[in-house]
Amino acid sequence: MPLPFRITVLAGGVSSEREVSLGSGAASAAALARLWPTRLLDVTSASLPPGLEPARDIVFSTLHGTFGEDGGMQRLLDAAGIVYAGCDAASSALTMDKAATKRAASAAGVRVAADTAFRVPGELPGAGALISALGTENIVLKPNDQGSSVGLALPEGRAALASALAALTPGSWLAEPRLTGRELSVGVLNGSALGVVEIRPRSGVYDFASKYMKGATEYFAPAPLPDEATAAVRLAAERAFAACGCRDYARVDFILISPAEFYLLEINTLPGMKETSLLPMSARCAGLDFTGLVESLVNPAVRRLMESSISQRS
Repeated sequence: MPLPFRITVLAGGVSSEREVSLGSGAASAAALARLWPTRLLDVTSASLPPGLEPARDIVFSTLHGTFGEDGGMQRLLDAAGIVYAGCDAASSALTMDKAATKRAASAAGVRVAADTAFRVPGELPGAGALISALGTENIVLKPNDQGSSVGLALPEGRAALASALAALTPGSWLAEPRLTGRELSVGVLNGSALGVVEIRPRSGVYDFASKYMKGATEYFAPAPLPDEATAAVRLAAERAFAACGCRDYARVDFILISPAEFYLLEINTLPGMKETSLLPMSARCAGLDFTGLVESLVNPAVRRLMESSISQRS
């Protein structure tokens, strides 16, 4: 007897991370096809793909960046009555905004770095004003609403900062003091943290090249940390996940200055989903292989579809 649903994987999209998303989608679709009827759709415009059926389709999105993680696709799916795995439109929009994410997490007791948010054009601060506000000349500049390594700039000193500010493209930007420490990533599944992964880029900076160039970064899963530090980071990840209204799954990133001092960097609600990506690494620390992980990511959406079908029949 055929199953009453199929999994529709969305990949590609319209953001600068399109190629990365295509890789995530292909890997996820291959794993999901071992479990359920599955198809893979290449999203090429900021619109709902045709042919989705509310009574049949469960969407598993691997769209990254704009229109993927910012709530745009999620709002269209909600309006069409399509069930999907992962965070809803509101939490997706919140976590895409790094400054808003930090405010929500801070209110829940998660430590965050100081920052200054601004828009270009119109609100561009001077180098001196940023240095005064953040207390250092070594500042990180990054888009406030893009992927974690997209558009990252690390100027050192006032002159370099002034040049970097002048070169910023239009959009929403975030400036933070550059914290030197160990980068950590934690998957959260249904509110519970998985393993802690440590990221060690050979260049010293986890930028786009370090993330996607083979051999440019070392990963340690689990991270070699004292048990107390591992427990504290996992608890902070769970608190940040809950504070931002996330559901099903997400990846939470931190920078660790010392075992007793670490800061939230961001929450990624649609993280990379190749077998070598950070969320699958985190899951393997907890004993979940890639197929087991994608099954766990989709199961809550399967339950939502089944509950909706029962409700409509009663």
